[in-house]
Amino acid sequence: MDFIEAIVLGIIQGLTEFLPVSSSGHLELAKAILGDTSVPQESLTFTVVLHFATALSTLVVFRKEVAEIFKGLFQFKWNEQTQFSLKIIASMIPAVIVGLLFEKQLEAFFGGQILLVGAMLIVTALLLLLADRAKQTDKKVSYPNAIIIGISQAIAMLPGISRSGATISTSVLLGVDRSKAARFSFLMVVPLIFGKIAKDLLSGEINFSSSEILPLSAGFLAAFIAGLLACTWMISLVKKSKLSYFAIYCAVVGVIAIGYSLMN
Repeated sequence: MDFIEAIVLGIIQGLTEFLPVSSSGHLELAKAILGDTSVPQESLTFTVVLHFATALSTLVVFRKEVAEIFKGLFQFKWNEQTQFSLKIIASMIPAVIVGLLFEKQLEAFFGGQILLVGAMLIVTALLLLLADRAKQTDKKVSYPNAIIIGISQAIAMLPGISRSGATISTSVLLGVDRSKAARFSFLMVVPLIFGKIAKDLLSGEINFSSSEILPLSAGFLAAFIAGLLACTWMISLVKKSKLSYFAIYCAVVGVIAIGYSLMN
């Protein structure tokens, strides 16, 4: 993977991790268009680096909320911060179960399955349209809601299903306040990303040579900066109920991806 390709993929990851258009789906499409020939080991390492960058950008954007959560936890009291943390943990359970039990099956979906990506992008478009038309309320995320949103996050492991789109749409359809839905959606994935990185590091699956340091660094920086911009922008868009624009985009890209797959 060269320097320019790493930057392009980093920007795509940073933008699409937070915008409801599926980062995994776009990375698969970009790799197909760019003719990515990385061996699975190199591709995994690069993907993990990009996800680490977007996780860090989330922590930067929500640094005050994260600080409050940790402060509340270390007070060892049944306060709002403690309850929010427990809801985050509850939301992680479905994804952890699916990730551990079906890891090999999930990996098979990330081998240039462009037809699948296209179909799932259309599913994402439908979810966004439904959420955009939902009534606005001021409800908070409850424990049952956290589990349901977590199930959406687990389903979003499929390339083409937007994780942020699925979780935010599910939250809004459950009646959760839009700004609270976006906040919960972005924070609930951070522990999973760091957990996945730790797992891959401990298993020895992540390794790279000195020649890969420059493209990995470039991709990391591009994803981090793009992630900061996209995360802030997305919060504003959710509040203004502008998800239909992304629904149209996902539908168009999905149709193009399906057409591309059928012609190749």
